[in-house]
Amino acid sequence: MASWGFPFLAEPEEVAGLRRLVRTRLNDWGLQELSDSAQLCVSELVSNVITHVGRGTPAGLTVSLRGARLRIELRDPDARALPALVEARDDEENGRGMALVDALTDRWGVELHEDNKVTWCELVAAPVPPEGQAGARVTRAAKVLSSYGDGELFSTSRRSRLGAMAAEAAVIDVIADLLHWLQMHGHDTDEVLDRAQTHFEAELDAARVTR
Repeated sequence: MASWGFPFLAEPEEVAGLRRLVRTRLNDWGLQELSDSAQLCVSELVSNVITHVGRGTPAGLTVSLRGARLRIELRDPDARALPALVEARDDEENGRGMALVDALTDRWGVELHEDNKVTWCELVAAPVPPEGQAGARVTRAAKVLSSYGDGELFSTSRRSRLGAMAAEAAVIDVIADLLHWLQMHGHDTDEVLDRAQTHFEAELDAARVTR
């Protein structure tokens, strides 16, 4: 696990510097593809503290990497002023912060402590393309799924929570269509699903052995 932290005072002029520091750190970690989203999240989290806790509030930013998950944490001393996900109207300039964080990240939340709180969010790095038989299967699946929605949903670079939800819905549609086809042609859908699951698990076990 890699981790980096930085204490600061929550002032508007600090935001640009924090963004630069985060960009530099992610470049060092080889996570350039997450840089834009991470910087936006930092901007929104810090702005949230400035707006709802107060300018000049002593705060701390921590960025950590565990596996493919990049976690951003913003600590401030007010455990009462909780960030909220609200729906802002098109003509409103405020109220979009956590909605943007929600759209950009895989998940987010708030941890309450006795004398402070931590607002956190996580982004997921694009997976390394698989090799061999599994890689060929993933490529074929992406081609099939592209006919069920926006092809960008199935790109490894599309990692937002909303994008993942849309991709998952398309996968469910594909599976449901295949089950309808099987049933129409007289196949036992439960048996086919069991065989497919067994085949999938066997390929995973074989891949682990060869690593």
